[in-house]
Amino acid sequence: MKRRQLMGYAGAGLATALVTTLGSKSQADAQSSGLSVQWLGHTCFLFTGGGAKILVNPFRTVGCTAKYRLPKVAADLVLISSQLLDEGAVDVLPGNAKLIYEPGVYEFKGIKFQGIAIDHDRKGGKQFGSNTAWSWKQGGINILHLGGAAAPISIEQKILMGRPDVLFIPVGGSAKAYNAQEAKQAIQVLNPKLVIPTHYRTQAADAAKCDISPLDDFLTLMQGTTVRRSNGDSISISPSKLPEKGEIQVLTYKF
Repeated sequence: MKRRQLMGYAGAGLATALVTTLGSKSQADAQSSGLSVQWLGHTCFLFTGGGAKILVNPFRTVGCTAKYRLPKVAADLVLISSQLLDEGAVDVLPGNAKLIYEPGVYEFKGIKFQGIAIDHDRKGGKQFGSNTAWSWKQGGINILHLGGAAAPISIEQKILMGRPDVLFIPVGGSAKAYNAQEAKQAIQVLNPKLVIPTHYRTQAADAAKCDISPLDDFLTLMQGTTVRRSNGDSISISPSKLPEKGEIQVLTYKF
């Protein structure tokens, strides 16, 4: 990892002061309507809106991500859920983006971020440690990215997460993330307006080294919920056009 990128915002008070100094946009600018979301593969997404580019969970190309392109995109801020290679490979990034990776409260360019700890496995974190779920509001949209969450959501965690407009949730299972049934239970707890599934098997996988399930397992379990499929890897989301009832949005990676 590049030294200049590892800011190490460990304490909420210090971090908030430090990150606020880095940002220059006002809160009003940050909450202007509209958000563009680009899927870069696996649990990696680029969020553009409100005067900021936020990248979540850049990865190394190995195992389930073997045939994706490296997410070498410019961003103002990078959020990672853990330092595992499939969601915390920041050494491949261009530029000099700031990085936050620990639970806590942060502020950057007028946007407040809440990092929420949740186990990365079903063994109380003893196998893969803690995962950081990220909650923030950008472009008028309340976003919750669960990263590699594997444990049920507690009451305390739900309070911090709130009700997301858009939920990014792992659905492919393995030892370190929700399977389809666990994802469905988390969705019932959080009641998001829009669900974007992540962490599932695609043609990018090295078949011999990937232990996650395909998206269809989750979609089959969610029968009765409206599913919308994009022709590409990006969508634009407007606060005024969010679905009233929960829907699933599937993005398409262009190989």
